[in-house]
This record gives sequence, structure tokens and C-alpha cells, in this order.
Amino acid sequence: MKLSSNSFVDGAAIPGEFAFCVPDDAHHVSLGSNRNPHLAWSEVPEGCRSFALICCDPDVPSQGDDVNQEGRTVPAALPRVDFFHWVVADLPATLREIPAGTFSSEVVPRGKPGPTAPHGSRQGINDYTSWFAGDQDMRGDYYGYDGPCPPWNDEIRHRYVFTLYALDLEQLPLQGQLTGPALRQAIQGHVLAEASLTGSYSLNPTLL
Repeated sequence: MKLSSNSFVDGAAIPGEFAFCVPDDAHHVSLGSNRNPHLAWSEVPEGCRSFALICCDPDVPSQGDDVNQEGRTVPAALPRVDFFHWVVADLPATLREIPAGTFSSEVVPRGKPGPTAPHGSRQGINDYTSWFAGDQDMRGDYYGYDGPCPPWNDEIRHRYVFTLYALDLEQLPLQGQLTGPALRQAIQGHVLAEASLTGSYSLNPTLL
């Protein structure tokens, strides 16, 4: 199976159009267009009955002490953890493309609604749900796609890995909130093929 995009090239930078935040000279960052990127796939295996999709940033700081703090940086050597930006289940087996902006076209404070999603799919909550949990103006359940917004003082560029899974199930037997870890666990033993596409993004002016 092959995964491609008209929005960015594998291994290259993701344009700000598809980010939650973009650089801002006055305030470090400002809100971006937050459109989901275009994705297309081919060479689907026989027996595929649905697709699942995950976008994960594996480069999120494991400690937040230095994150977005004036006069400090997030060191490159700091251990990193996963942050899920997009979790989708039950995409139909006939689907071969997701146009840009069809799952997300703006930043929605307190999160977009869900789990109902285009094409009869289910979208899970992403990790902005926990990130904004203590923010009175932004807290809520963030369903669907919300794009990159890495720390503006991080010494490394973050990677954003889009992975599409071809599954032998029409619907995943998942109850309750759909999260990245829950989806990864649910698809075990049901993956016929998978394909990934990786883009990078930074808000650190020294890395732009």
C-alpha cells in the first residue's frame, strides 16, 4: 500500500496552512488555518474492509518545565513521547482519498464535535484534549484533526507521522472514547497492510 499527499512531500516541512499554530514575530505564535492535509492511497490489499488513520508526533517533550518559557529552550536530548493529532476509524474500504480541509478547516476552541465524521467514519479525540484541560477558554474534547503546534523554543523540528492501516474489519469493536492508544490496540491482529507519510514542523525561529 502507498500513501501520498498533495499538501506536503514525504520527509519535507508541512506548510503552515495545515498547522494549529504558525510563527508570529510579536507573540511567538498565532492560530493557523488548521486544515487537514490531503491524503491519497493506492495498492490496497485484497480483503480490506475498512481503513484506520493516525497522525502522531513522536517528538513531544516528556517534561514540560521548559516548554514555551522565555529565556529557556527545550533541549534536544530530552526524552520524547507520542502526541496524537488525528485518530480515525471505520473509513470505508472504497475510499482512496481525503481532500484537504474536509475533516478540519479551522481552530475550534473547546474542540470540534465528534465522534461522527465524514464518510461514515468515527473520529477519536486527539491529545489537545489533555493539553488544554486546565485552560478555561480552550478546554474540551478535541475530536478529529488538529495540526502541529510544537513548543516555539524546542531545539528540534517535530515529525508528524500519518499512518493508514488497511483492516479486515468493517467496524472496529471499540466502546467509549476513541484515542490513539486505544485504536492501536484495537487494530492488533487485523492489519492487512499499512503505509506512512512523514512531515516536519517547527515554530522555533532559529530552525525556520
